[in-house]
Amino acid sequence: MTTPQSAPTVSLVDAAYEQVRRRLLDNVWPPGHRALEQEVALALGMSRTPVREALIRLQNEGLVELVPRHGMRVLPLSAADMREIYEILTALESVAAFRLAQRKPTKGELAPLIDATRAMDRALKAGDLDAWAAADEQFHAQLIDLAGNRQLQATVMNYWDRAHRARMFTLRLRPKPVNSTKEHMAMVDRLLSGDADGVAQVVREHRERASRELLAIFDQYRLSQV
Repeated sequence: MTTPQSAPTVSLVDAAYEQVRRRLLDNVWPPGHRALEQEVALALGMSRTPVREALIRLQNEGLVELVPRHGMRVLPLSAADMREIYEILTALESVAAFRLAQRKPTKGELAPLIDATRAMDRALKAGDLDAWAAADEQFHAQLIDLAGNRQLQATVMNYWDRAHRARMFTLRLRPKPVNSTKEHMAMVDRLLSGDADGVAQVVREHRERASRELLAIFDQYRLSQV
């Protein structure tokens, strides 16, 4: 049973975790950035205790490294890291889409996917790449959520967080993402028809293409890490 004393602490840890995580994902604190625990606490307007717990969680998720007496360091991602992460995301999202299609979801159930795809299309026409990226992430998050496997979802979102920083860093270096909307609608069509093998294949090809484009940026701009 949660005591009245422990509840605020848990809430503060969660708040610290979300604030630091957001700074990491948005590259406010870029790869290689170092900060003492006290500096992080001051930036968040919090005491060091919840910040310390939040940083431990983020270290366990592979986003930061805690260095004794030196605070935290934001971990960079190499091309090899991204290749491995995309292999994992490709495999797990394909399984999620396969399982979801087997349930033969209704159009109403898939409305979040359809809405996200339409939002991607609008953002791309408006030239708003940040809005496009947000809608794209919403599509994939909803796809995983609809699959209904909480363990798979937790694993995917952990790797997705790590990939997010590299995706945002290279967002304006990559080709215009004109294929994503078509591929997302192809996923929706196969989900509606209950074509489990078909949707798994579309997801696999979609992720593999995204991986190739991202890794090409590492090569083109000679990036050792981001």
